[in-house]
Amino acid sequence: MDRKEAIQALKTVRENSKKRNFTESIDIIINLKGLNLKKEDEKINIYIPLPHFRGKKAKVTALVGHALSTKAKEACDNFIMEEDFKSQKKPEIKRLAENTDFFIAQADIMPKVAAAFGRVLGPRGMMPNPKAGCVVPSTADLKALVERLQKLVKLETKGEQTIKARVGLASMKDEELIANIMEIYN
Repeated sequence: MDRKEAIQALKTVRENSKKRNFTESIDIIINLKGLNLKKEDEKINIYIPLPHFRGKKAKVTALVGHALSTKAKEACDNFIMEEDFKSQKKPEIKRLAENTDFFIAQADIMPKVAAAFGRVLGPRGMMPNPKAGCVVPSTADLKALVERLQKLVKLETKGEQTIKARVGLASMKDEELIANIMEIYN
């Protein structure tokens, strides 16, 4: 697909969709051919930074020790201190996972994060991921990381040969949406 095809597809979507009382999100679905998803090396699981904001603010929760507590309080929507890990009950963690897009963890306490949150976050694919830059040293700049996560999109094949991702909102400019679409496609 080239840029002209993407522009034409976006134009068709805008013309054929009826007026809504809310701002719609625009997603891209890419059908893949020739992949054997039973082979681990053919599965896709990557994070791509988009050139423009996706439209919805990603909610970020930090799982940190004392070294990052003040930075986490300023930059993240929610944070849990290392000493509070053991007091977190399974229903609380599930609720937290439903209301969070990304989890950030301090690298030196990652074993404690895995022990406390792994049973709930692991099966959901929400554990802090080094590929996304979510496992950070105790000297990390969390504000810059949270800003980067706002434009980050995860592409993965979940048992089917398609990739689905949000590229923006219907209220965004066509140029911004096309730039996001082409970044994912290429």
